[in-house]
Amino acid sequence: MTSGLTRRIARASIGSLVGGIALAGLVAPTASADTDCSPAAVDSSVATVTQQARAYLNANPPANEVLMTAALQPRQQAAQTIAAYADSNPQQYADFKAILSPLSTLQSQCGVSVVPAEYQWAFSQFIG
Repeated sequence: MTSGLTRRIARASIGSLVGGIALAGLVAPTASADTDCSPAAVDSSVATVTQQARAYLNANPPANEVLMTAALQPRQQAAQTIAAYADSNPQQYADFKAILSPLSTLQSQCGVSVVPAEYQWAFSQFIG
């Protein structure tokens, strides 16, 4: 497989992860007193996080490269790749975790899954 093809596949996988987050916002959430769990609020939050995540990855090519590499690896190896990068780049890890944290709040407080099941493990790598 050529390097260009590998990169296109990896970009598609990362795009699916970030895009999948947006699609998951279509699920109707349950009510919560702490967070606005209306479908419109969930959709808006997911769209904002998706936009911020894409912008962050575009502005941080090494972080984007790690995610592209991980997207092509078996899950256990991908988790190790992400963890190793987080250990050696704690500020970038903290930045990306802060971007994703509103999704964790939506999931826990609204009882809605905003990350597709096939990407939940990757999301959990960042949120912990």
